[in-house]
Amino acid sequence: MIRPPSWDGAAFSEGDDGDIRHDPVARGRVSAELGISADWAFARQVHGGDVVRVDGPGDAGEADALWTTDEGLPLSVFTADCFGVVLHAAEAVGVAHCGWRGTVAGVARNLRDEMSRAGQDPVWGAIGPGIGPCCFEVGPEVSRSFDGYRSGTTWGTESVDLVAALRDQLGGLELWGVDECTRHEEGWFSHRRDGDPRRLATIGWVP
Repeated sequence: MIRPPSWDGAAFSEGDDGDIRHDPVARGRVSAELGISADWAFARQVHGGDVVRVDGPGDAGEADALWTTDEGLPLSVFTADCFGVVLHAAEAVGVAHCGWRGTVAGVARNLRDEMSRAGQDPVWGAIGPGIGPCCFEVGPEVSRSFDGYRSGTTWGTESVDLVAALRDQLGGLELWGVDECTRHEEGWFSHRRDGDPRRLATIGWVP
């Protein structure tokens, strides 16, 4: 597990932690390591911008971001090249699943805004591992949606920098990031690299 060094209430799994989305034994092991409940809240992720407030574990429906004020309730999203984001307020936490479609839909910004409208302004955030611009080859239909964030792969094709776009959506927050590329660096599940069906977990909770 990877945890932000200065804050409690956020964690990102690594490949060695197992496929937590599908394996309850792995989820229990990780939960015990983190000192949290093994009953997590999760969403049926659809690569959009919808945000759901939750007050208990289990399936929260179709969405790509969850938030809660319930102390000790773990929230989760699952990724394998997309980015997981955790946002913390004084008495609330939110998590977001941010692929390119969700980033275009502003899912991280939507999560921040919804928490703020409820009087829970996020003050810090963490961005998990995901595919870097070094490896995120895209076509013109995607790059047109990321004017200002265009980049290039290491093999010379067009790409976009999703982390830069997410950091701008969350401007003003103190942000910490894992800063590793899931496609070419070791220790991560990557759908782009090999069609891996396993997923990494992003977990947030109110300590």
